[in-house]
Amino acid sequence: MKDAFPIVIIGVSLIAIVIAVVATFASGGSSGLYERIGRGGFSMDGYEQESRPGPQPGSAAAKAEADEEIRQLVEAKSNRRVARGETPLDVDAEVAKLTQSAPAPADEGLRDEVRQLVIARNERRVRQGKEPLDVEAEVERQLRDLGA
Repeated sequence: MKDAFPIVIIGVSLIAIVIAVVATFASGGSSGLYERIGRGGFSMDGYEQESRPGPQPGSAAAKAEADEEIRQLVEAKSNRRVARGETPLDVDAEVAKLTQSAPAPADEGLRDEVRQLVIARNERRVRQGKEPLDVEAEVERQLRDLGA
């Protein structure tokens, strides 16, 4: 009985190797085998997205799609709050707040800090012999770039 065990192990291993080689050649050879690993109905390899493009960025359809997704997220957040026993969110107010196009005005502390930075930059520009920037215009540009 002890003598049969190594023979069975070797035999099963050889049969598995033969089956693996036959399966490799039966599936089209080894050239395309690794390229197909992980592909299937649920993979995101990009071919499905080419056939189904979304709306153009910035278009009305893209904005409507974004608004609908934001509404779904806010509704899910509200539902989680209700499940925890908290008060539900006003979904319309939250969506309006999240999708408002005009940013809130910057607070005066931030505006003063940006103004100080612009003044310091102007002083360096003057020392370098360059033309100084318009302070107020540069402050507005910096705040706009910051999204404030």
